[in-house]
Amino acid sequence: MMTFSYNPDWWHLLTGSFMSNALIAGVLIAVAAGAVGYFTITRRSTFAAHALAHIGLPGATGAVLLGLPVSWGMGVFALGGALAIGALGKKASQREIATGTVLAFATGLGLFFARMSSSATKQMQSILFGSILTISRSELLGFAVFDAVLLMVLACAYRPLLFSSLNEQVAQAKGVPVRLMGLLYMALMAGVITVATPAVGTLLVFALVVTPSATAIMLTRSPLSAMVCSTLLCFGSIWGGLLLAAMFPFPPSFIIVTISAALWLVVRLVTGRNQH
Repeated sequence: MMTFSYNPDWWHLLTGSFMSNALIAGVLIAVAAGAVGYFTITRRSTFAAHALAHIGLPGATGAVLLGLPVSWGMGVFALGGALAIGALGKKASQREIATGTVLAFATGLGLFFARMSSSATKQMQSILFGSILTISRSELLGFAVFDAVLLMVLACAYRPLLFSSLNEQVAQAKGVPVRLMGLLYMALMAGVITVATPAVGTLLVFALVVTPSATAIMLTRSPLSAMVCSTLLCFGSIWGGLLLAAMFPFPPSFIIVTISAALWLVVRLVTGRNQH
């Protein structure tokens, strides 16, 4: 049984090498989640974002089964699921059906892979709930490369992606390649899910990708300011969670999610606004 106690040596723990990796990962994850999370809200794709994490589950368990890095398998399955949802769902209602169908199949496949390997079964907890304290230097390099690619893609496609996210019908009438922008968004979201999952797991990743952006939209007016605010909120949630986890015996992912949800609730109550 876990007992509630205060760790007086929390600063020594916070400056350890494994914690340094976690703190750096928090910055990189916040940048990715903050940038794409805004489009998730404006495109009303929160269910798809939540589903993609679960769609990556069979990739993660399958990678363990084959002796490959978990992030590779999760990334491949999340991207494949994202493109399938984007291709099958032209309209919002169709996307919901496609998302649910792909999600159900992927969840079943993930459990099947887990039953085939004792190693995959043992790693299910870290896959589902995250393990930010075990992130390695090589994973940090992968996060940094993804962030660089993500920011370059957004810089090039920002205006058409934003236009199609805010008003799809008008954007299509103006000649914006709405279908392509939808596939691009889904691919970027798959990458963000893959990057954020090691921190809080597939079950809780919603709290980093969606909740900070929903909070930021209630606090800001412009898209860019919302993205910056979302990044800062996500960053604060992760670093705050790591700090409290060093001071008290709580799982980091639990505290990270709690801080993120608490910030959303406080802003919602104080401003009286809701995300659109």
